[in-house]
Amino acid sequence: MKLGIVSAILDQSNFEEMIDIVAENGLDCVEVACWPKGKAERRYAGVSHIDTVNLTKEKAEEILSYCGDRGVEISALAYYPNPLDEDLEKRQEAIDHLYSLIDASKMLEVNMITTFIGRMQHKTISENLKEVETVWKPIVKYAEKQNVRIGIENCPMLFTEDEWPGGQNIMTTPNIWRQVFEILNSDFIGLNYDPSHFIWQQIDYIKPLYQFKEKIFHVHYKDIKVFHEKLADVGVMATPLEYMSPKLPGLGDVDWAKYVSTLTDIRYNGYTCIEIEDKAFEKDYDDVKRSIKQSSRYMRNFVV
Repeated sequence: MKLGIVSAILDQSNFEEMIDIVAENGLDCVEVACWPKGKAERRYAGVSHIDTVNLTKEKAEEILSYCGDRGVEISALAYYPNPLDEDLEKRQEAIDHLYSLIDASKMLEVNMITTFIGRMQHKTISENLKEVETVWKPIVKYAEKQNVRIGIENCPMLFTEDEWPGGQNIMTTPNIWRQVFEILNSDFIGLNYDPSHFIWQQIDYIKPLYQFKEKIFHVHYKDIKVFHEKLADVGVMATPLEYMSPKLPGLGDVDWAKYVSTLTDIRYNGYTCIEIEDKAFEKDYDDVKRSIKQSSRYMRNFVV
C-alpha cells in the first residue's frame, strides 16, 4: 500500500507547493482535488490543484515531471459534487466536469477518478436508483472507453440542515452498494472506501472490506468522533454534526490497526490517502500543515 493525502486541505497552496508539502512529509501519493475554478459552496470543496478543463498534453507532462522529481504519485483526480442534483443545471455542470476529469486522468496516466454518485435528496432510494441508471450508465461507458476507473466514496453528504433529509450521495450502505453495482455492472466502477462514515451510521466498517474486496479501488483514512452525551440529547434523527466531528486519524473512534490489518487480509495494494477535515487544526495554515505531519507520522505505524 502507498500512503498519501487528499490535497483539498491544502487550499492555500498551488500545485507545486502542494506536491512539495506531500514530499516533505515522506508521503508516496496524493489524491488531487480538481474542482472547477470558482467559489466553493462548502468547506473542503472548490479546490483546484489541476485545471482538468484546460489541461494540455504539455501541461500534463510538466505535472508528471514535477511529481516524478519529488517521488510523489497521483493516486486519483478528485471531485465530489452531486451528479444527481435536483437542480438540473447544477447536475449537468457536475456531469460535464466529471467527463473532464476522466479525460485528464487518462492524459496523466492516472486512470482513476474519485467522486460521489450523488442523490436527489428529496426523493426515495428507489427513485434515486432509477436515476443512477439514467445518469451514470453513459459516464461509466465513457470511462471504460478511456480505461479510467471511478472510485465512489461512501460519504452520505448528510451533515447539516441544507443537506436534509436524504443527503447528497446515495452510496451510504453495503445494501445500496450491491444495488448500484448491479445497475452499473462494470469493472470500472468501485469504491473509495472511508471507514469514518460508518462510525456515526453505526455500521460495521470492517465486514464490507471482505465482502467488497474486488470493488475497493481507493482508500481514505479519516476519523470520526461520536460524542455520546450529545447523541443521547439530540438522537440519531438530528443532523450528524450535532453529535459527531471529523478528526485526524487516531483521534477518533476508528480502530486503525484493525482497519489496515483487514486491508492486508484482502491483499489490497493500492493507494491509501489521509483525508484531513479536523477543525481543531485550522487555527491558521501552519496549523493545517502540522495536522498533515501528525497524521502522516501516525499512519506510518500501519502503512510503511
